[in-house]
Amino acid sequence: MDVIVGNKKYNHNGNYEPGASKPVSAAFFGFIDPDGYYQTKETVRGIEDRFNKNFNYPYVFLSRDPISEEQKIQLRMMTKAPIEFGLVPKGLWDYPEWIDIKKAKEKMDKMVAEDVIFGGSEDFRFLSRFYSGFFFDHPLLEKIDYYWRIEPGASYSCQIEYDPFLYMHINDIKYGFTIAMFEIGKTIPSLWNTIKQFAQTNTNLISKNNSLEWVSLDGGKTYNMCHFWPNFEIANLNFFRSKEYRKFFDFVDKKGGFFYERWGEGPIHSIAASMFLSPSQIHWFDDIGYKKDPMINCPQDKDKYLKCSCNPLDSIIYNGYTVCTNDWSNKVKSIPPHHFANS
Repeated sequence: MDVIVGNKKYNHNGNYEPGASKPVSAAFFGFIDPDGYYQTKETVRGIEDRFNKNFNYPYVFLSRDPISEEQKIQLRMMTKAPIEFGLVPKGLWDYPEWIDIKKAKEKMDKMVAEDVIFGGSEDFRFLSRFYSGFFFDHPLLEKIDYYWRIEPGASYSCQIEYDPFLYMHINDIKYGFTIAMFEIGKTIPSLWNTIKQFAQTNTNLISKNNSLEWVSLDGGKTYNMCHFWPNFEIANLNFFRSKEYRKFFDFVDKKGGFFYERWGEGPIHSIAASMFLSPSQIHWFDDIGYKKDPMINCPQDKDKYLKCSCNPLDSIIYNGYTVCTNDWSNKVKSIPPHHFANS
């Protein structure tokens, strides 16, 4: 199917040449950890085979320290699309000035004792904070409107025969996901109280047609722990660059929960999307087969899963995390928006 964007005609099935104009300004984006380099290569190989060999969207990779020229060459050999490499600004891979580092490390030690995953990791916290509030302003992304997050070791089980970026653009979708699940309560004990404080003092910023019922079933009193898993995320970066999101993140960030607790970008992105976007602006890409151990999304439609290598019965909707995904697909689009209760 041909789609007119601006004054140009594009085909939903792709075949965009490397370097040629695309219907939207979009890129794959990921963070390369030294220990995850070969997993990143594995994921790029899968994206190319399943999708990007026909679409040739560029890649942007950031790392804490420069990766070697040989590693750059190896990655560039895997695609015809352009790849750019950059660094996370040094000041963002550190504690902000308002954090009591001694207190933060004591909290981490407590999480380690309680066997909380990544409970003692500083790097996890630095990266979560970066993904929550800063990555979208990196100079390598300044001309990019849509991004598709690359997670090292993730795999794709189905051919993607259309352009998700273009689909989002023509349908005014701001945020896309494949997996929704529960967050670990011990990692975010004070997050919802922070959200309520923000909401009660910034009611004018909350969308009247919001999706808050998905994250709170009692009018905003408590958080049900549902979030979109950010390991797969396709989003309009201008949502994160909006005045609403920036004010939201700044408020949340100053509370220190990225370090005194273990707040991740998943709940931050998800709650913000539920607060500032309408249900129609959030999309479940249920047709994209995606796996990042231990979670799997496999299409349930027979015409789709027969073309995939995944088993539909292994999909997340059949395990204990099914509530969040099912609540989104079955309920959120038919419920009225609501605002926070005062209590």
